[in-house]
This record gives sequence, structure tokens and C-alpha cells, in this order.
Amino acid sequence: MADIVETEWIWKNGKHIPWAEATTHVLTHALHYGTAVFEGGRCYETDAGSAVFRLHDHMERLVRSGRMIRMDLPYNADELTEAAIELIKVNKLTECYVRPIAYRGYGAVGVNPMSAPIDVVIACWPWSAYLGQEAIENGISVAVSSWRQRSANSTPGAVKSSASYLNSGLATIEATENGYVEAILLNENGVVAEGSGENIFAVRNGVISTPPLSDGILEGLTRDSVIQIARDLGYTVYERSLVRSDLYAADEVFFTGSAAEVTPICSVDNRRIGPPGPITKQLQARFFDVVKGRIPEYEHWLRRI
Repeated sequence: MADIVETEWIWKNGKHIPWAEATTHVLTHALHYGTAVFEGGRCYETDAGSAVFRLHDHMERLVRSGRMIRMDLPYNADELTEAAIELIKVNKLTECYVRPIAYRGYGAVGVNPMSAPIDVVIACWPWSAYLGQEAIENGISVAVSSWRQRSANSTPGAVKSSASYLNSGLATIEATENGYVEAILLNENGVVAEGSGENIFAVRNGVISTPPLSDGILEGLTRDSVIQIARDLGYTVYERSLVRSDLYAADEVFFTGSAAEVTPICSVDNRRIGPPGPITKQLQARFFDVVKGRIPEYEHWLRRI
């Protein structure tokens, strides 16, 4: 986790504006009531130039998240995709993180958001490994949080909203203050949900398992990609509920996410899992080959700049 590196331009409501001028009013509805949805994607430098991994899928999910909270965006996924590509170009970036966000803006105060205008913003900036390069290579220690995942019937996990991430922030603060790198949240039924900003996988006896969407998790695009990559490599992947002891008993555990990419987990609640295992390392290497454009059969996941 690192500070933002400022770039020159941000796209806001159809226009490029200087980074420092990309401001919003203190009475913006989303600031007070959490009425915002967002995405996070990565642009990678490849041998054939830069490419954003699953960019259109990210924009489709942004539009879908907005629709689910009754916030119909004034741009479609195609328009947002092209806006992100143009922004990367004008900022002269070869690798970067891409952050689209849509939110209820200034003009209404009160819980009902429907009269507040909708603002749409895309920013991009250089950002290395979310949890650090050391984490990518050697794994991290995590703890099961005392905070539970928000209920699917209160704030649905299918919606990638800013409101959901207060929950994630509380779990992360608790974990890091207790000496861990990251947190794992259980849902209200006591089964494993996800990390504070990542999906989770466990490997035992060569079989890969990950919590199902019905357990209240985000429909992660990196999660989906790793499931497809693993099955293409011949692995059995189950989407099934996991309890915390499944993590303790696992041969390997790892996180996935657009920010976290594929990050091995070396211990859970001080139970040693071990150094990054062979399946995690294979999937991690394959994933980076995919996003770097080295495997032609996955070219459809790349949006070339």
C-alpha cells in the first residue's frame, strides 16, 4: 500500500481536467452517505505495447453496480472504456492503476439520493504491487477478523460500493495493528468470505477451492480469471463454502484481486501454511504471463492502448 503518485490529467464527466482541479464539494452526497461505486484495474506493459487487463469487464461491472443501487450512469461501458484508454494516453503512462468511480454529487442532503446528480470520474497513476513485491514473492501473514462481512441483504457484495469498504477498513486496521499484513472476513453465517479487498483461494491435495458468490463475496474479475486459468491447466476448482479450519488445513492459500494480483498467504492466525506452494506459484506465473500478453489464447482479456 503506497501513496498516490500524481499524474497530469483526470477524466471527469467527459472532460480532461488537471489533477489538482479534480475536486468535489464538501456536501457531496456520497461523502455523507456512501453513495458511490468504483472499480480498480491495471494497465501492464507488454512486448507489444501497453494493455489494460479486462478493462471492459471492469466498466461493465461499474455500470452494473450503479444500476443495482438505483444510480444509472450517464455513460455506458464502451464509452467508459474508451475514456480510460484516452486518459492513459494523455498521461503518457505505460503501466498504471486505473480507478473509475461514480458517485452522487452535490445538490441534495438527506438519505434519499435520487435527486442528487451523478458524477463519473476516471483517474490513473503508477502503482506497484498493492501489498508489496515482497508479498508477491514470499507471501503474507493474515488473520481472521473479529469484524464480519456485511450481510448480502444489507449491503450486497455484488455491488462494489464505497459504503462496503468501511467494513474492509475496520478489518484491515485490526489486522495490521495486531502485526498481520491483511485480514480475512467471515460472513454472518461464520463461513469464509474474502479479504478486505481480495478474493481468497485454498488448495488441498491438489484441489482448489474458493467461496461461492452466494456467500456474499465480490464477483472478482481476477478471481474469475484465475479460476479459468486453473481449469485450463487441468486443475479441479470448486466454488464452495469454506470454514476457517479449511484454511488452517490447506496446503496453500492465496489472495486474488486487481490490486493484489495473486498474493500467496504463508500463515493464517499464526498457523503456518508454508512458503508459496507449487500450485500458487504456477498460477501466479501464468497470471502474469497472461496480463503481460505472452499467451495468445487470453488476448481477448487485454485492451491494447
